[in-house]
Amino acid sequence: MTKTFQFKYKALLFIFLCFLNFSFLLMACSNKNEEKVSTKLRIAEQYGLAYAPLQIMKANKILEKNLPGIEISWQQVSNTTAIREAMLSNKIDAGFMAIPPFLIGLDKGMEWKIASGLSYSPTKLITNKNDLKSLEDFTNEDKIALPQPGSVQHILLSMACEKQFGDSHKLDNLILTLSHPDAMNSLLSGNGVSAHFASPPYIGEELKNDKMHIVLDGRDVMEGDFTFIIGVTTKEFYTKNPKLYSGFVKSIDEAIDFINNNTNKAAEILAPSYNLSKEQTYKLLTADGNKYSTKVEGLEKFSQFMLKNEYISKTYTLKEVMWNDNESKK
Repeated sequence: MTKTFQFKYKALLFIFLCFLNFSFLLMACSNKNEEKVSTKLRIAEQYGLAYAPLQIMKANKILEKNLPGIEISWQQVSNTTAIREAMLSNKIDAGFMAIPPFLIGLDKGMEWKIASGLSYSPTKLITNKNDLKSLEDFTNEDKIALPQPGSVQHILLSMACEKQFGDSHKLDNLILTLSHPDAMNSLLSGNGVSAHFASPPYIGEELKNDKMHIVLDGRDVMEGDFTFIIGVTTKEFYTKNPKLYSGFVKSIDEAIDFINNNTNKAAEILAPSYNLSKEQTYKLLTADGNKYSTKVEGLEKFSQFMLKNEYISKTYTLKEVMWNDNESKK
């Protein structure tokens, strides 16, 4: 074997081995990427008619249609803190919440953003005490039930306190953290709380009792409409599962369209979920201030107030907190 032949042989062998190693590397990377693609979608929701599109999504199996072969799981929790903790421990991929607690989480470093708006909703502070006509009448003996500090109800209460007393934290010591069902039961029983910052269907159920009356309206506090509930996903879910993310957003859109275009049928489907009649549910779905939309409205106003009152450390624009800036106009 000549030296020239030996050299050519070794060179070809080296090239072949390099190619083989490169091929194995590509296969390993490919397999690694495939492993990262999830076959599950885990979603957290809360309580109330504001989440009606999610009940439609379940009943009509919209996610299953748009994401065939994907295992869908749902969790119902009491507040955004529970959603945040579940996301941090990688137990859920997406959750539905109000704007203020989302901003607080984002400001504290949560790697999440808004995927879509979901709903607008009436919010009212309802009391069981006849002598509580305004916020000025509340004393240290009273308790105001709401989902958690930093919730949209808490921020609306803070806004009202700033307007009325010049102190946004004036009534913070009266706050009692309760889920909406527990708050309603406590208010109606007359034990534990003097007021509940409620949304449908709890507003209607509470006001059926003649002893209840409205102290404050969230829409008046905000001086206009605002998105009540948004859909949020983790950065990991958004970046590693684009097809699942796309199917998730598409399903929200379809569920909202169904309610808006088939309200009678939607009421029939939703009524059992809220222990209401079809007629009662239809009335709530079409009530003033109740609306389902992918649009996100009011975020900047919340952000500015929350910065001023030190709930967050900076202001946020809608564009920077959404996974994409193609804001829907539904």
